[in-house]
Amino acid sequence: MAEKKYLIIGGGVAGTTAAETVRQLDPGGEITIVSTEPHIFYSRIMISKPHFFLGKVPFDQIWLRKEAWYADKKINFIGGRTAAKFDTAARTATLDDGRVLNYDKLLLAIGVQARRWTVPGADKKGVFYVRTLEDGQGLMAAAKASKQAVVIGGGAIGFEMCELWKLSGLETTLIIREPHYWDPVLDEPSGRMIEDALEKNGIKVIRNQYVTEAYGGEAMEGVVLQDGTRLPCQAAAVGIGGMCPFGPAQEAGIKCNRGVVTNEFLETSAPDVWAAGDAAEYYDQIFEEQTQFGSWSNAQMQGRIAGQNMAGRRTPYRAVTFYAVSGLGINIAFVGTVAPVPGRQIIARGSREANAYARLIMKQGRLVGATMLNRTAEIGPLAKLIEKKLDLSARLAELADPKFDLKTLVV
Repeated sequence: MAEKKYLIIGGGVAGTTAAETVRQLDPGGEITIVSTEPHIFYSRIMISKPHFFLGKVPFDQIWLRKEAWYADKKINFIGGRTAAKFDTAARTATLDDGRVLNYDKLLLAIGVQARRWTVPGADKKGVFYVRTLEDGQGLMAAAKASKQAVVIGGGAIGFEMCELWKLSGLETTLIIREPHYWDPVLDEPSGRMIEDALEKNGIKVIRNQYVTEAYGGEAMEGVVLQDGTRLPCQAAAVGIGGMCPFGPAQEAGIKCNRGVVTNEFLETSAPDVWAAGDAAEYYDQIFEEQTQFGSWSNAQMQGRIAGQNMAGRRTPYRAVTFYAVSGLGINIAFVGTVAPVPGRQIIARGSREANAYARLIMKQGRLVGATMLNRTAEIGPLAKLIEKKLDLSARLAELADPKFDLKTLVV
């Protein structure tokens, strides 16, 4: 019997976890990982963590696998290459260097790419994204060489970079187009709580504005705002969202939307092709709708499930996703589906004034998601309530009471 050929496009947490899972279930199969980055598996999330950014831990701690691991697991790693073309009938992938790889089972763990800044001067030295190891190294060097920095965008990346610039001793300004932080995912009280934490730590917040130009010579010297204000700065961290690079998959006839569309088994519309991680727009059995969620833990879990399915152990993906970040004296967490969708009922729990505030998102009497500020201890019971799909329509007053113990509803 011929050995199966497993081809994994993407060397991050989803792809590496899938390869490891396949090897556990199929000791003899041929496994190849193709990674856009030249590096073996490393911790992408560590790039934006203070202990790493400020050099308080050895740089080598970023590596999560060693080269010997790939050799030991008999996993072929091809770094610095992308898949430029797929032929799902012939079961081949053509790389950008012209190499053609055959597969029996294919996984698209292609992640997302940072959305590029398009203002004049965005290509100057000093403009950074927060995605790759090289991005992290550039940001760390800029922190040591700069006096003033700006952060573009009010999301997770923006929050983390505000903290990192400030901890590095830089005069830091956040610029957001929206009227409050993380709009429209968060409501105004939530956004203002985050802004309170930023401003309390000496970070200037500019709302309802956008940059029209990054000025200077080869290196950026500052930015110009929509109203003509000029802000001197030597570094800019840009976090304006991400885009899934699914072009070659879509050209091959694989169904794509915001990401690569899959069912609950992470199977795409093409036979023997799966998707996992940030790129997967999967059918969520708990919420009974298509979902795309970018987080390390979600990508790791999906990589494991995809690997099981590729190796013949048919398993649906079922998990309550979550994301948490803390810094500058505030804890932020999302659990379940938090995208603003018409028709959802919002239950407020706590308040900005109390500095502890959550929004519980209801769909037809069921809890489907929550955003939490300084209430992250409630992630566990809220996740359980979401997973159990309980009808809570008669318990709304209790859900809104910040003193009510949510664990009693789980029991």
